[in-house]
Amino acid sequence: MKFVTHLFKSIAAPIVTVSLLLGLFVGSAVAQQSGLPINAAASVNGAIITNDMVEQGIKMALSQGQKDSPELRKAVIQKYIEVMLLSQRAEKDGLANSEKANTQLILIRQNYLADLELATFMAQNPITDADVQAEYNKELGSLGPQGMIVEYKISDIAVASEADAQAALARIKKGEPFDKVAKSVSLAPNKDQGGAAGWVQIGQVPPPIAAVLTNLAKGQVSPAPIQMQQAWYLVKLEDKKSTKPPTFEQAKPAIRNGLAQRKQFEFLSQIAKESKIVIQ
Repeated sequence: MKFVTHLFKSIAAPIVTVSLLLGLFVGSAVAQQSGLPINAAASVNGAIITNDMVEQGIKMALSQGQKDSPELRKAVIQKYIEVMLLSQRAEKDGLANSEKANTQLILIRQNYLADLELATFMAQNPITDADVQAEYNKELGSLGPQGMIVEYKISDIAVASEADAQAALARIKKGEPFDKVAKSVSLAPNKDQGGAAGWVQIGQVPPPIAAVLTNLAKGQVSPAPIQMQQAWYLVKLEDKKSTKPPTFEQAKPAIRNGLAQRKQFEFLSQIAKESKIVIQ
């Protein structure tokens, strides 16, 4: 049964996730006889949908290309109502305490807290315009006498362990196409595209991958698995080209994104060094 309207097909999953994370079923706040409580947009069987939740849902919709309008607000509220109705029925049917539900809720909470920690860290340690300008000047200075930027077209495979990466690498060394292996074993979102990741510059990829990438010839695959914090990678250099550097204004978004990724990687690496990690 399709209970998601056409307008909200693109944001149904995020709203469900946020609902769970924010505690959509906040206690059992009962609507006052004179109307809904302050900051309440709606209620379902006494459980409150707050205006703050609705505003967050609207922001999600806007970030995905929806246009702000009264109809959008109504659609967000309706989506929350649908989610609440189904979740309340799931509670009634005893699904909330199932092992599957508990596992998913734990994963959702952990992912949300991880994203929140990174967002908080970046808010406290923002990438400034001065940082971006300095990086731009640094990159220009490293181009050499020809003043050209080197770009790399890459594909990658991400797996959970070094053993899995070694097994994938062995298949590739025996002649199996990289894209076929990627579709078979990769955990990355681009697995269906054979691991294709498009064109990148060195500053746009994590340092461990960048160090390997610069030493690959066209068509080569990383000679050994590359260890990252959450996965092991194999990288293939599909192509390589030199282009004229963009202006500072053109380069700002990419540089800012690259600096943010670098800062997040360094932050996560530092946390990992301070932690005890055991992998079976």
